[in-house]
Amino acid sequence: MPKPMHRSRSFRRLSRVTPSGRHVVHYERKKASMPHCAICSAELNGINIGRNANGKSRRSNSRIFGGVLCASCTSEVVKLASRIENGEMRVNEIGTRQKNFVLQMIAH
Repeated sequence: MPKPMHRSRSFRRLSRVTPSGRHVVHYERKKASMPHCAICSAELNGINIGRNANGKSRRSNSRIFGGVLCASCTSEVVKLASRIENGEMRVNEIGTRQKNFVLQMIAH
């Protein structure tokens, strides 16, 4: 029976044959998936996803919504927030995915 920590699916199972000919199961953590933009679902650039990524600054960008939104969606959110603050648009005219980020931008 495997250890309780190996019974969950957070470890992937690798069937191996040892030099003596025994069949054994090795367990290793799954590889992390690439982070995606919260609005357009595009893969985010400039982010280290390895298990040994050193520090938070290497795991995400040091800008507003870094590690959450891609650059094009971030610029769109900034534009929409400035238009709402200037009175050119209303919050009702924004899409639902962008609305939360625009409201965060206005609050700061």
